[in-house]
Formats: sequence, structure tokens, C-alpha cells
Amino acid sequence: MALCAFAAFGAAAWAALDPERAGLSLLLAAGALVVLGAAWLETGPSSAKELALVATLAGVAAAGRVLFAPVPGVQPVTLIAIVTGVALGARAGATVGALAALASNFVLGQGVWTPWQMLGWGLCGAAGALARPALRSRIVLAVFAAFLGFSFSTLMDLWQWFSFYPHTWQALGVQMARGLPFDAAHAAGNLVLALVGGPELRRVLDRYGARLRTEVAWT
Repeated sequence: MALCAFAAFGAAAWAALDPERAGLSLLLAAGALVVLGAAWLETGPSSAKELALVATLAGVAAAGRVLFAPVPGVQPVTLIAIVTGVALGARAGATVGALAALASNFVLGQGVWTPWQMLGWGLCGAAGALARPALRSRIVLAVFAAFLGFSFSTLMDLWQWFSFYPHTWQALGVQMARGLPFDAAHAAGNLVLALVGGPELRRVLDRYGARLRTEVAWT
């Protein structure tokens, strides 16, 4: 984990010192961070049932993203990652978000954007766990999902600008303006999906989480 963190820091420093090669250096930084996240996930306890549940949720999120692909910006990955983090913890939420991005891109297209999508949606899952006490209300959960959806899309806009476009305020403004409709669609889609079924999904996952944490003691 320390080696991955050092590699990520070195790649980020390279991006800052040599902006002309920002695309490659940011890709290396993202790759190192993904490996660091995978190492962190491996250190946590997990049962076969928990792994199966996380894999199923990631598969459902990936399938939902592919299904919603004709509607730009709208997909359920962000909400499912958040609710998983709320119900099952930061590791599960981060894993679902990252795996959903990786799996869905086998259909939608892998590329240099994949590690950043894995990081972005993984962070959404971890954020759901951190904000768990505040996300009991349907309205609060919907607003939180909309905020993270907009934040995720903004992160991707910034990555694309820094990697492939001139590092000027004008180019940044053009990139952000071009991405704004998709960012807004992502946020609005999350808002609607959370209002429709966010708390219900959380209650289902809460029940599964309780079963996973239940231990039977034989005497």
C-alpha cells in the first residue's frame, strides 16, 4: 500500500511538473490509486456471502448503466454505490462502485477514462458510508445522490481537460460548459432514482447486512 501511495504521489507530481504529458501521468496516478484501493479492500474481513452480495450489486449496477446508456448521463451506479456504502460499509460501497465501472466498460468501451471512473464511483460508495447517519430521509438521500452525481461528472470533466486540452482558463471554461448538460442529467437522474427507490433499496441491503453480521454460537 505504501508503494502504491508513493507511485501515485510521484505520478501526480509528474503531472504537475510536466503538464504536456498530463494524460500519461494522470493515467499512471489513477492506476496506482486503483491498486492502492484494491490493496485496502483486501485487508478487510469478508465472507463468501458478502463477496457474493457485493459482486451481485456491482453486476446490477453495471447492467443498469448499460441499460440506461441511450440516455446520456443517467445511470444507477452512483446511487447503488452510495446505498451499498450506507448499508454495508465503506469497503463494500467502494468495491461496488469500482467494479460496476470496470464491468460496464467491457460493453460501453474501456479506455484511459476507466481508472478515473472506478475511483470516482468508488469514492461515492465510501462517501455513502461516511454520511450514513444523515441519509435516513428520502429527500436527504436524493439530494446527496444528486450532489455526488454532479461531483463525479465534474471530476471527469476536469480530468479530461487537464489530460487532453490546453491548460488555460478558456479551455477549462469550454470543457465545463460542454459537460454541464451531462453533469446536470447525471445529477437529475440520481435525484429521481433516489426518490423512487433509494430508501427501499437501503432497507433491503440493511436486512442483508444484518444477516451477514449475525453470528451463530453453538453451545
